Amino acid sequence: MAFLDGKRIAQGTDQQLAAFIAAQPPEQLSPLVFDANTGEQIDLSDPAALSGAMNSGATSNAARPGRPKLGVVAREVTLLPQHWDWLAQQPGGASVTLRKLVHTARRFSEGADRVRQAQVACYRFINAIAGNERGFEEATRALFTNNAERFMQNSETWPEDVRTEARRLANVAFAAVAPQPESTGAAK
Repeated sequence: MAFLDGKRIAQGTDQQLAAFIAAQPPEQLSPLVFDANTGEQIDLSDPAALSGAMNSGATSNAARPGRPKLGVVAREVTLLPQHWDWLAQQPGGASVTLRKLVHTARRFSEGADRVRQAQVACYRFINAIAGNERGFEEATRALFTNNAERFMQNSETWPEDVRTEARRLANVAFAAVAPQPESTGAAK
């Protein structure tokens, strides 16, 4: 998404946005461009950065430690001696045990992670584009305290397109916090 002076002027893929920006006279157009999912600001003015982003999925043929064909990546882990001792005693060793612990932790924190990621995406966007708008600080507090009503109230005076996108991103966070309906199964 590309915004200029609080108005959405374009949306599409990074390549489409880059082409749109490149087609504009440079002195007339200096938009803020954002990733619609992460809220991150993107610099599409540098063609090298854009081509690097498009090629970032490419893999090199250099030998790497671990089991690259399985997607295993070797990295450093720093633990205290008693932690290494405990890991060494576990079935499968340290790597298997650490993978199991990470898998369990990810499952346990999945909901909280989803909320945090949605809040951060919204914050990135509003901080970059609405940081000077009236109600920004209060809206930010409302976002991180999961108060949808206060967020809506405090973003009311923002430019319409900015407000609409901020609320869309905030609603993802608020929906992730909302209790999910339980399946009732068989009637009682």
